[in-house]
Amino acid sequence: MPDSIRIANAGGYWGDDLSQFKRQVELGPVDVVTLDFLAEITMSIMQKQRARDPRAGYARDFLAQVEEALPLLVERGIKVISNAGGVNPLACRGALLEMVQLHGKTLDVAAVVGDDLLERLGELNAAGVTLDNMEDGAPFAPVRDRVSSANAYYGAWPVVEALRGGAQIVVTGRCTDTGITLAPMIHAFDWAPDDWDRLASGIVAGHIVECGAQSTGGNFSDWRRVPHFERIGYPVLEVHADGSFVVTKHAGTGGAVTVRTVTEQLVYEMGDPRSYITPDVVADFGSIRLEQAGRDRVRVWGVKGRPAPASLKVSASCFDGWKASGTLIISAPEAAEKARAFADLFWKRLDLEFAETLTELVGHSACWGPLAPASDPPEVLLRLSVRDTDKSRIERFSKMIPAVILSGPPGVAVTGGRPQAQEVVAYWPALVPRDRVKPRLVTRAGERTLEWPTPIVSAQAPPPAARVTWPRAKGSMRRLPVPLARLAHARSGDKGDTCNIGVIARAPEIYPWLRQTLTAAAVQRRFKGICRGRVERHEVPNLMALNFLLPQALGGGGTVSLRLDAQGKTLSHALMAMEVQAPRALVDAAARADRDVAPRVQRAIRKLTLNTESLP
Repeated sequence: MPDSIRIANAGGYWGDDLSQFKRQVELGPVDVVTLDFLAEITMSIMQKQRARDPRAGYARDFLAQVEEALPLLVERGIKVISNAGGVNPLACRGALLEMVQLHGKTLDVAAVVGDDLLERLGELNAAGVTLDNMEDGAPFAPVRDRVSSANAYYGAWPVVEALRGGAQIVVTGRCTDTGITLAPMIHAFDWAPDDWDRLASGIVAGHIVECGAQSTGGNFSDWRRVPHFERIGYPVLEVHADGSFVVTKHAGTGGAVTVRTVTEQLVYEMGDPRSYITPDVVADFGSIRLEQAGRDRVRVWGVKGRPAPASLKVSASCFDGWKASGTLIISAPEAAEKARAFADLFWKRLDLEFAETLTELVGHSACWGPLAPASDPPEVLLRLSVRDTDKSRIERFSKMIPAVILSGPPGVAVTGGRPQAQEVVAYWPALVPRDRVKPRLVTRAGERTLEWPTPIVSAQAPPPAARVTWPRAKGSMRRLPVPLARLAHARSGDKGDTCNIGVIARAPEIYPWLRQTLTAAAVQRRFKGICRGRVERHEVPNLMALNFLLPQALGGGGTVSLRLDAQGKTLSHALMAMEVQAPRALVDAAARADRDVAPRVQRAIRKLTLNTESLP
């Protein structure tokens, strides 16, 4: 059993930088490379591809990445784990084996299958599995005939079995982002299925690296502090048998790995921090401990876990009508006013009712909507969008877009003509009992059905949060008007129609003030006109963070939404732009913490050097 293993992530979504796979292999020693390709809409796209061609339905980009790095993979024995199999892992495995053989190499490739439930929906319903929407309770029956994909989320254990059988490359279908990272840890250190704390630590590690460079400086609030975006390094985990690990990246690459960059990724799409639910374990993000352990090195430890749920999540997608968006470019002077006049004449002349319409002024207020500050931009892209079940209405909308160019205010330019109607694929989350869905493993030895080793244990509530004594700020208590960004940093993302915004205090002295000031009600007021649901707040004192869930804030979310920012990625910045009244002492504490980031790293490096020199 090794003392530690190194796991590199080379991609966080379908479309991520293809060159990173080879870079992660050749720039330094790694034992495993993981790549995450799947999202809800991705599964539906792949299902359509397979319907047209039974050999399709997986991420073909993955083959090109493996082929480019093949000599190094063979030479160094590096294992590769990815959910690139999509809805057709068997075809992905077959293509990989064919490609490897053409190069005169030999690699053992395994496929994990059985997560695709599309052909089993009737069987599951007959067995009493309702598949009703787990978020709003809506019944499944009305959408049954419109479902285009349905996949159960697998976790780490089928991949573990593939690794135990000698596979060097493992491709899966709908395996969780965190599961593909946890699996090689279980395999290397022989963690038990009920070793909840170590499993939870592996889940936290997977969550940190699942989005690629988003943990090494990408999308970071303090982006001006991040060096060399053009050669940013993707994350590498150094994992130990006790579950503790270090987040780092290859030497000489751009980007930055700091407590702040890692914390921002931790709060990204976190949900309830005390109950981060996966098929393998329920991880308690409220137990995570972080420290800077050197330049571009963050140590993580102390993670606690609880038993996994008895059900697996099902991600289904279903046809939900049509949508289209058209644009006109409008120049100054008075670009915004002219854009509104064009929108007014357009909707009046079209004179049709739609299920939903949206008018956005890109370059003025498209991302933040009513929260956008007043401005007089030199040009505006007027974006007009509709959604409806009647395709003929969408087509009439499309024809009207270029028809108004010459009959409104001046300064308008053609930007592409008639938009095309697009199918709307809605996301449908549900639950299925674990014992109703069993994974199958396909290897060179054949195919076999696996049993879930995870014990079924009654759900447990998290223990009470530990009390924290916060340092008091020293200095003037005179209040100053400042943007919230002076005191905190943040990141946002989506879960269906819910926007998740994690807010992190810049210094320990700030957290009590942040907790008192940034209430759920305050965030509700801030996003009036955007969030139609009731804002929910979670406290994460160990990360000096607050996590906010904003339901009904994304226009339906995913592909249903007409919003330019359908995933709420920009809403954290809208919150950070909010003006607050803060004591001068806290503003000064934030500034000191910002200045101290680099020196603190240097002190940690010196400490590590001294400790190393003192070893016998």
